[in-house]
Amino acid sequence: MTARSPRADAVRNREAVLAAADALFARSESPRSVSMDDIAAAAGVGKGTLFRRFGDRTGLIRAVVEARTGALRDAVESGPPPLGPDTPPRERVPALLDAVLRFKLDHRHLALALEEAGAGSPYAADHYGWWHDVLTDALSRLPGGSGDDDVSFTAHALLAAVRADLVEHLVGERGQDPERLRAALAAHVRRVLGD
Repeated sequence: MTARSPRADAVRNREAVLAAADALFARSESPRSVSMDDIAAAAGVGKGTLFRRFGDRTGLIRAVVEARTGALRDAVESGPPPLGPDTPPRERVPALLDAVLRFKLDHRHLALALEEAGAGSPYAADHYGWWHDVLTDALSRLPGGSGDDDVSFTAHALLAAVRADLVEHLVGERGQDPERLRAALAAHVRRVLGD
């Protein structure tokens, strides 16, 4: 038995919902202020469609983020340097963190919505676990790398520097120039790596 392709109208509805949610999160002062009703109305679908397809608001936010990060994940998993797996770790670790920061700068509303989704600990989220695993692997490949616990902690500490709430605080509230933030992150990563 072959798997059925999604119906054309289901694909259109999904794309309309993702686009509407993305736009509403971008325009809102806080991601919490965007309701499922708002998204359904903007997408031109029933609220029940949202719950059937995405489960809840957090599931919808995850789907929007996944749709926007697909190319980045592909580059990290199988792409060329500097993000791809064959990149030497001293080049890859800073590139990975810069890629996370650039995504959060370009999509602050989505990153904040995901962090504020109220789905428990941010450290238990699939996307966080994936980034942590990728960084841990890259850090463990450094010459003279330390034990597993140290590498895991270092990955957590580096990811803390690119949390969406910190990025929003520095850029959105304090007005820091995004390029200066990227430079500061690069300098921090060099210090952590002992360069």
